[in-house]
Amino acid sequence: MPIDAAKATSAEPRTTELAWDHKDIQLYHLGIGAGAATPDKPHPATDPDELRYTLEGALQVLPSFATVAGGGMAVAGGLSAPGIDVDLAAVLHGGQTVTVHRAIPVRGRATQTSTVPAVYDKQKAAVIVLRSEVADDDGPLWTCDTQIFVRGEGGFGGDRGPSVRLELPDRTPDRTTERLIREDQALLYRLSGDWNPLHADPEFAKLAGFDRPILHGLCSYGVTLKAVVDTVLGGDVGRVRSYTTRFAGVVFPGETLRIRMWEGEGRTQVSVTAADRDDAPVLADTVVEHS
Repeated sequence: MPIDAAKATSAEPRTTELAWDHKDIQLYHLGIGAGAATPDKPHPATDPDELRYTLEGALQVLPSFATVAGGGMAVAGGLSAPGIDVDLAAVLHGGQTVTVHRAIPVRGRATQTSTVPAVYDKQKAAVIVLRSEVADDDGPLWTCDTQIFVRGEGGFGGDRGPSVRLELPDRTPDRTTERLIREDQALLYRLSGDWNPLHADPEFAKLAGFDRPILHGLCSYGVTLKAVVDTVLGGDVGRVRSYTTRFAGVVFPGETLRIRMWEGEGRTQVSVTAADRDDAPVLADTVVEHS
């Protein structure tokens, strides 16, 4: 059996040392579209609102950087856990939550502690839940909760797990914006540490059931958080407390993301769709908690 749920969930926590600096942050921000053209920015590369993501002297860190800090990736960490041995072509990112305990520094060294709290049996698939807690000498920095969807690995008699869906508000969105995904976006984003060939190699993508490489789900995740920070939070990344999503569909490089936002007290609910494919779902059950 490729997945031994009992072994995975009872394994000792695994620790990894992380380190990053301004170059890692700038590369990540470029990988999610910082400095790229949007409908309201005719000169994005020199726009002051974009320079806070791209220029070292004014740099701030988008909280979704936590998913790639240190050149690692939560999905890869989950697949290396004891009791788990799966085919990479069968793996998809199911969901992601980042909870920020304090501002992520531009340069840092920290320790990541990873566990597998649960492995759920969805019959036709398994869902591996990975938790990564990161702290430096000053205390906790962030917590990442990741759901890894593995096709064909269900049916082992385990707990099916929660299945909660978040309904969209029954009113017009407070804000709607669009973000073009460049043809080379996945090639740039993968330099932050996600080397899955699904996002670059056409032949591997076909083995996984796609006619061409798809964009990383975590790239869409970052693009969306940046859009919320820029349009709802006045560009202040420090206001983000947590950010959660369910990956509901794929995005192909060259497509446009349509991002709809409903503002509430201390939270913004978001829907992300592929504008070029009749608003096919991309991110669902998406909430940014903020001050």
